[in-house]
Amino acid sequence: MEPRCDRALTALRGIIIGKERALRLAVCCLLARGHLLIEDLPGVGKTTMAAALARCFGLAMHRIQFTSDLLPADIIGSAVFDREARAFTFHPGPVFAQMVLADELNRASPRTQSALLEAMEERRVSVEGTGHPLPEPFFVIATQNPSHQTGTFPLPESQLDRFLMRIELGHPDREAEREMLSGPPRRELIERLPPVSSPAELIAAQVAAEQVHVSDALRSYLLDMLEHSRADGQHGLSPRAGLDLQRAARAWAWMEERTYVVPEDVQAVAPAVMGHRLGGWGGGDTHDGLARAQRLVAAVAVG
Repeated sequence: MEPRCDRALTALRGIIIGKERALRLAVCCLLARGHLLIEDLPGVGKTTMAAALARCFGLAMHRIQFTSDLLPADIIGSAVFDREARAFTFHPGPVFAQMVLADELNRASPRTQSALLEAMEERRVSVEGTGHPLPEPFFVIATQNPSHQTGTFPLPESQLDRFLMRIELGHPDREAEREMLSGPPRRELIERLPPVSSPAELIAAQVAAEQVHVSDALRSYLLDMLEHSRADGQHGLSPRAGLDLQRAARAWAWMEERTYVVPEDVQAVAPAVMGHRLGGWGGGDTHDGLARAQRLVAAVAVG
């Protein structure tokens, strides 16, 4: 992989037009070994972005269409009795892929949604008491429709907290939409897109991002953010959120060709890392959480 994912971002810009920040955050999320939640209206390119990311990094992708009648076994697989061997044989489900696209995740029941919890946290699944490791690398990119749409189940806080980032795409501007209307379908462009990296190169980039230096002063700044989020009796951010924020800031700094994290790296990724976590508590939505995250970043002074 060329330094700082330049080839990947260039290739992705040809598929997802006019969404530079969303693309950079998505690549940063993969570099930080995180899972990505894309929430937006139908038809704005959520699944297209996931397919383009998988193609760009050479990742094997399985798409799971979440519906109200989907069962956990449809995701993780099940043990089937083999009469000849007189034993149960595990048949893996579609979660066994380097990238899993959980499409319209919030249209499934909470029981089915929870089937992803162990996979996202432990990168393994347990069936009949036996653990089965998932491929490496392993990412979940989930899409969800706005919660006000019919037929949706809100994601619980425990599920939201396992996503490193949440982003939106929004409608393209006029010139970007004109380019989309005059060009070939996005799916055709994805099929023509040659991989610009391999899974092994992506893993090497992840390792490099993990080596980016975080100073004691920068960690104090992160701790100030966490404590501020919990002020006035609010639930605030979890310890996992703090770890995720540091991981994402390291990956962003690496993409910016630095060997150390600066406060601007934290500020660049903080809304995407914190918004969905702050909005989930107390019945709030993720848009409320994004606004709260932005206020938090503005309120906490750099030490």
